[in-house]
Amino acid sequence: MSDTAEVKTLVIDGQEVSAVRGQTILEVARENDIQIPTLCHLEGLTDVGACRLCVVEIKGSNKLFPACVTSIYEGMEVSTNSERLQKHRRMILELLFTERNHICSVCVANGHCELQSLAQDLGLTHVRLPYRNPELTIDASHERFTADHNRCILCTRCVRVCAEVEGAHVWDVMGRGINSMIITDLHENWGESTCTRCGKCVQVCPTGALYDKGKIGSDHPKYPDFLPYLNLMREAR
Repeated sequence: MSDTAEVKTLVIDGQEVSAVRGQTILEVARENDIQIPTLCHLEGLTDVGACRLCVVEIKGSNKLFPACVTSIYEGMEVSTNSERLQKHRRMILELLFTERNHICSVCVANGHCELQSLAQDLGLTHVRLPYRNPELTIDASHERFTADHNRCILCTRCVRVCAEVEGAHVWDVMGRGINSMIITDLHENWGESTCTRCGKCVQVCPTGALYDKGKIGSDHPKYPDFLPYLNLMREAR
């Protein structure tokens, strides 16, 4: 902490904590071992508040706030685990499961999927909403990797890691809302794109949307923890 850093005091789940001006609620919560579920957030990437699973309540407001992009302030009182929040998070997960074709039993990421793990952690036992069953493509044109749009939750981790860490900016988002699609270059096949074949997008993908052709299931756990280490080494240079 810098000597000139402006220290703030706030309360999270009844626990008084200290933070530095500019930190987000999620950062402060995790520094104090207070767990808030996330999907689009990944340490080492810019936060975009896309998935809304990290929403929290702030005393004095009826709105829910995404913890990953909401800055703390002096005297803030935050609740991270109320029944209202649990219900809201389960609803988000239900919507994610209904938007695409998430059939865990035949997914290459079964057992290593963050969406699947969150559903288990939050007690999502069934989906009450009608499934959209979209007819989406599988892009297997790349020599090493495959993109299965049926498993994509539009978290944009792949877009951000490709632009912010690899510097290639091959991945991008086309369309709006639930009709959005992750694309390479100007919607070209992945194998014909300007991909550098680094594989960072595959490692940070929270589901089976991007995967290595040579490995499946239990042979293919993902290791997104390389990002904080990579950033630390870059800052040390």
